[in-house]
Amino acid sequence: MAQPKYVLDIDKIKEIPASERAKLKEITEKFVFRVNEYYLGLIDWNNPNDPIRKLVIPNEGELEEYGRWDASDEDTNYVVPGCQHKYETTALLICSEVCGAYCRYCFRKRLFRNDVKEAMSDVKPGLDYIANTSSINNVLLTGGDPLILATKKLRMIIEQLRQIEHVKIIRIGSKLPVFNPMRIYEDEALLDLIRQYSTAENRIYIMAHINHPVEITKEAKQAFDALHDAGAIVVNQTPVLKGINDDPDVLAELLDKLSWAGVTPYYFFINRPVAGNNDFVLTLKEAYQIVEAAKAKTSGLGKRVRLSMSHTSGKIEILAIEDGKAYLKYHQSRDNNYGKFMVLDCPDEAAWFDDLPGNEQYWSPPKKKTDQVISVNELPEMPQKRKKKRSSAAIS
Repeated sequence: MAQPKYVLDIDKIKEIPASERAKLKEITEKFVFRVNEYYLGLIDWNNPNDPIRKLVIPNEGELEEYGRWDASDEDTNYVVPGCQHKYETTALLICSEVCGAYCRYCFRKRLFRNDVKEAMSDVKPGLDYIANTSSINNVLLTGGDPLILATKKLRMIIEQLRQIEHVKIIRIGSKLPVFNPMRIYEDEALLDLIRQYSTAENRIYIMAHINHPVEITKEAKQAFDALHDAGAIVVNQTPVLKGINDDPDVLAELLDKLSWAGVTPYYFFINRPVAGNNDFVLTLKEAYQIVEAAKAKTSGLGKRVRLSMSHTSGKIEILAIEDGKAYLKYHQSRDNNYGKFMVLDCPDEAAWFDDLPGNEQYWSPPKKKTDQVISVNELPEMPQKRKKKRSSAAIS
């Protein structure tokens, strides 16, 4: 199958009525719009609630920007431009500001504004920092989408990381296994790169971003197979998204199809309260109930998934929400509070850790570590609006 053509102008998508395209044009002038013909082909245009459509086609709610651009305070994690070091053993190398797909819910939506530049074309400062920090044993290449980079550029980054003895794991966060699977299985140079550097001692992991079972096509399975054959390990993470996968049957099908394809279900995430993302947000109670109902429908392999929040203070696992209480644990911690167990009141409308009364006793805001090309905190924040109270009846 030939590489799909990319569509950067929403006026080219004739399945969307002209009057609607005119309204959406304003959004694409503010936030980048990028999709391809293959992924558009997954959309049922006769279904106004089609989940793939909602994932990539702009919605007017994006202009109702209240909240924060950087809900997890990523700008406090930078140690040098383009490199974050939040947890002792893990570094993030922001090596691409371009995505194959610009998912409308993206928690790094700020990257797709014209006035922001966090990704660095020169990754040398980050590579030098990693080489000089022996506690780092795994590196996540992220962005944007690193697999949108030319294979030659990706090879340069991975080769240099493999020269650092203490780096044992390289992870690549990507939507391309399901957004443009042909980029993977048709690129022998990419697969050769993985074969060379994903070894029995030091693996390369592909951190796939698969949100809905519709994305797991025969082409996607071919991409998974190509990655497996090359020696990569493929895992998946997705937020639980209102209007897209907030259904136990849908999530259970996703868990099953991932397990059958040899893709490890890794994380379900609470969608971060990023500006313009309110249309995708569920309450904590809703998300927990949906996930538990989905896990009840799948095998033990699917049940491996964890429901977590990527909060400023760390990854917080949601163990249970029952009788107005949230039972939580630090799965990762900025302050080394690993395994810290927390019990907090959980109002029905709470959608984030900060919404839980008394959360402040468990963490304190971090200090900024370094100046970036542009500080995310200097971006204009939108005024906080009162959120509409959502129904807590997540499942029937």
